[in-house]
This record gives sequence, structure tokens and C-alpha cells, in this order.
Amino acid sequence: MRATLAAVTSPHDSTLVRAARREPVTHTPVWFMRQAGRSLPEYREARADTEMLEACRTPDLVTEITLQPVRRHGVDAAIFFSDIVVPLAAVGVDLEIKAGVGPVIAQPVRSRADLDRLPELTPDLVPYITEAVQQLVGELGATPLIGFAGAPFTLASYLVEGGPSKNHEHTKALMYGDPQLWNDLCARLAQISGAFLDVQAAAGASAVQLFDSWVGALPRADYERFVQPHSAAALAAVEARGIPTIHFGVGTGELLPAMGAAGADVVGVDYRVSLTDAISRLGDRYAVQGNLDPALLFAPWEPLAAKVRSIVAEGKTAPGHIFNLGHGVLPTTDPGVLTRVVELVHEVSQR
Repeated sequence: MRATLAAVTSPHDSTLVRAARREPVTHTPVWFMRQAGRSLPEYREARADTEMLEACRTPDLVTEITLQPVRRHGVDAAIFFSDIVVPLAAVGVDLEIKAGVGPVIAQPVRSRADLDRLPELTPDLVPYITEAVQQLVGELGATPLIGFAGAPFTLASYLVEGGPSKNHEHTKALMYGDPQLWNDLCARLAQISGAFLDVQAAAGASAVQLFDSWVGALPRADYERFVQPHSAAALAAVEARGIPTIHFGVGTGELLPAMGAAGADVVGVDYRVSLTDAISRLGDRYAVQGNLDPALLFAPWEPLAAKVRSIVAEGKTAPGHIFNLGHGVLPTTDPGVLTRVVELVHEVSQR
């Protein structure tokens, strides 16, 4: 395996990029969402005196945190250390990331006047992102960097609700009660998300992921009417860069084909749906990513290893497969288990 990996000299010919493009690979590539570094003691040490938004605006710290899981686990790609609300803060939204809560918006967006306060994102507003990506590309060499942004629906939900929500009542009330305002808001957020992805792609990211935390709250018809066009616009912002796009949502088993139709090369699958079912729903047009349940990392090794082998086997029936979790790494995860999972995926998927 080491000799094969060493033969890759460019991130654009890496196993992750090839799998995303549905090309032959020597082994199943693996990386972990979001952020894999949260379980690492070196991550906690690096972030000890720095709040989240400030950490995301500090290129040297972003570089260090992004590299930590690559060094520790030997994953096949690095995921850019950021947060979905970073571009919102960059355009002037008054927000705070509260520990144990998440992003909290000082003035929720619920009217036309509120939307008028939300400008478009331009690269000059996020110079620290360009600097951090360029640093990382120089450090990573042949290992690809995955750029990252939140999807319009999830950003809209945070803005409209004023923070995290279980029921999304204000979001759905706006969506149904004022469809024009909703679509105008999501169009603006698609520009912001798309521009944020494009800044990372322009600086050297080898792939990008659009992450939709809350869109599983919608039925398919509502997704297609109110969300899909805006996610498609965000993904289209990097189309000219010629890099693969990954589209992932939580609780989206019923939405997978529609999410693929939004323009992704890879459709992420959360842990609630088997890869076999996901592949059946998606057909052969997309690679898939996923989908180990993060909670299974706390199980004894034998049943965990059996599940890893099963997911790798299911993934081989897809046109391309990137092994990942079906959601983010839990902060109390044993880092040693993550490393063993990477080694096992590489071992059992060798071709």
C-alpha cells in the first residue's frame, strides 16, 4: 500500500479525486467529517485560547488544525477547517458560535428589510481563507484538500430561526408564507456559499463539499421546489474549476436523487440509509460517500470492523466510493479507533 500511495504525485490524480470522478482506484479513499480533529488532544490544545470564529480566520491555526487528522490517521484527504457561518460573518451578519449551542444570530432574517442587510460575498472579504488554503496546498503535496461550505437551506434556517432549531417553524412559515422572499433569501445565500467554495477552489482545493445539516426536515416535493435550485446554484459556482463536488445532507434518504440532480459528482449518504439502498436510488450517475455511524466508533472492535468491511463491500457496487462517516466525528471518540478504521479500509479495499 505504501508504494502505491507514494506513486501519486498530484492531488488531482489522488484516490479521492479519482473515486469522486468514478475512475478506477487502487483502494477506497477515506476521510472523516467534520471536524475529525475535534477528537484529537492536539486539536484541543491548539484551540484552547481561541474561540471558533477567530480560529477560522487565523490561517496558521487553520493550517495546523486541518493537517492534524492527516498526520494522525493517514486519511486520503484533508477537510478544510472552517464553519458554515464563517461566510455569513464575513458579509456582516452579527452572530456568535456559543459552546454547546451552535451559531446564534443577533437579528434573525424574517423580512425584506432584513434581506437587504445581507450583501453578496466577494473574495476580498475572506482573504484569510485564500491564505489558509494556499498554505495547506503547499503543505499537503499530493494529498487533496476538500473545500467546504454550508448549503443555502441550512444557512437560511440559522438566519431565520436565529440559531439551531428542531422544528424549523419560522423557516417553514417563511418558505410557505412568502415564497418570493424565501427564494430571494436562498438565492443570496447560494451566491455566498458558492463564492465561498470558489475562493477555496481558486486557491487550490482539489474538491469541495456542500453540507446541508437541516434539509432532511423537508419532504422531497418541498426540497425540489424550495431548495434544489439554490443548492444547484451554489455548486455551479465552481463548475468552471473542473474539480469534483460532494453534496451531503443529514436525514436525506428520501432526497438523495434530488440532491444528486442538484449537480454533485458525489452524493453523501448519512448513516440512516444503507449504501446499497442509496446506490439503488441513485443509479450509476454518481459516486457515493459514507456512511459509518459515528456512534459505532464506541463499539468493541470486532463488530465495528465487521461494519467497516460491510460498508466497503457495499461501496464496491457503486461507480465510485469514498469511505466516510454518516455524520461528524463525536468529540469523545478515541483517535486510535479512527486510525484503525483507516488502516482497515485501506487493507480490505486493495485492488
